[in-house]
Amino acid sequence: MSDQKELSDISWKAFNALSLKEKGDYFRADGHTLIAQQFSRGQLEALCTLATRIKRINKRREGANFLKTLLSDKRAMLYFAQPSSRTYLSFNAACQILGLDTMDVRDTATSSEVKGESAEDTLRTFSSYADMIIMRHPAGGFAERVAWMMAHTKREIPVLNAGSGADQHPTQALLDVYTLARSFEKTGGIDGKHIIFVGDLLRGRTVRSLAWMLTLYKDVTLYFVAPDSLQIGQDILDLLDQAGTKYVVSQDFASVMPIADAIYMTRIQDEWDVEGEARTTDSSDFRIGAEHMDIIKDTAVIMHPLPRRKEISTEIDNEPRAVYWRQMRNGMWIRAALILSTFGREDEVNQYYDDYKPVA
Repeated sequence: MSDQKELSDISWKAFNALSLKEKGDYFRADGHTLIAQQFSRGQLEALCTLATRIKRINKRREGANFLKTLLSDKRAMLYFAQPSSRTYLSFNAACQILGLDTMDVRDTATSSEVKGESAEDTLRTFSSYADMIIMRHPAGGFAERVAWMMAHTKREIPVLNAGSGADQHPTQALLDVYTLARSFEKTGGIDGKHIIFVGDLLRGRTVRSLAWMLTLYKDVTLYFVAPDSLQIGQDILDLLDQAGTKYVVSQDFASVMPIADAIYMTRIQDEWDVEGEARTTDSSDFRIGAEHMDIIKDTAVIMHPLPRRKEISTEIDNEPRAVYWRQMRNGMWIRAALILSTFGREDEVNQYYDDYKPVA
């Protein structure tokens, strides 16, 4: 008898009371991508390999045309109820690479929500027209609610979380892991690395998702460097403790900069402020510029989920260790890999790659 857990077998109240790790077991079974905790290391490595193969195949016209046939029978709804440019365009480009037709709503004022329709009813309507929903919403946990709702209808389709409130951004974490894996290919991979998170760690959903994914790697040490008022939440530290992952909480960026293998910068996310409290926080010690290039390792990488403000000087944009523009582009490839895997079509890419051996 299979012990596979399915959302259709559990009430919302019971499901909502589960831990993130327990919820992850349900999402793996039902094909959704909603939280970082649903991934295993093996799944991350398979997605990274697939993303690289898609990227290489796409370099030639013949390969690009092949990729466009893979999901030409599918449609995706991009429902972005929160402002986005990079994530929206990245997902849209990933769909185009795979021949997946798209529809979108990028402003709830253009949907029937402006007439008083609930967001749940709006998304149930969208599920009638699409084979996948890719969604960003300002309410934390809402993507989970939609996935549960879909499981209890006759039109169950996969939901991909493109950002949920201030708590989860799993596909950003996927592209971050992919960027780290590619950056450390010649230095032993992600295992054993020192990774520094800097800035607004309290509300940074990218940091929350990535920190957990990094617990899947051996001997990684995480450093959380931020003003007290913006420091990482205790809930994340509790998860790291449970996973046995080493971490350091600090306000002293200068002291950890020389040991960093990766420096993950973030901006102050004052869009979450009620009364603008973060605007008064002194973040001048939590920035990186040209004057720091002699301090950090030659093999270190500097990352940022973007958009940035003043936490990274434009003077280092052409510095080889600054990989944030490459990081952004990696999002298109890893999201294409995720979409393809969600529909179970990855074997076709792997077979094509093995047969034709595209150039690196």
